[in-house]
Amino acid sequence: MSVLGIGIDVCDIERFGASLQRTPALAAKLFVGDELGRPVSSLAARFAAKEALAKALGAPAGLEWHDAEVVCEESGRPRFELRGTVAAAADAAGVRSVHLSLSHDAGVASAMVVLED
Repeated sequence: MSVLGIGIDVCDIERFGASLQRTPALAAKLFVGDELGRPVSSLAARFAAKEALAKALGAPAGLEWHDAEVVCEESGRPRFELRGTVAAAADAAGVRSVHLSLSHDAGVASAMVVLED
């Protein structure tokens, strides 16, 4: 396997929370499924994850937020469920494996994505 792309993103949790309060429809635009019921720190990390994934893919036009859902395995390990526009971009890039790491501390949420063939 070889690395096809790496993406990293950070998100200020307080600022992100303020954006969600100021624009109530924003959460429904960015998140889907079980993502919606999470606390703001987890939402900020998931937003960073989606941004990091787009960067790792080379930021192709037309990606839909709902087409990359962060889900947790039974162990708590986060992973992406890709569909639609994001799955198509990953397939076109030859992605066979997506690695995701999330963190939030000291008011900042972060995510890193590594794509492999």
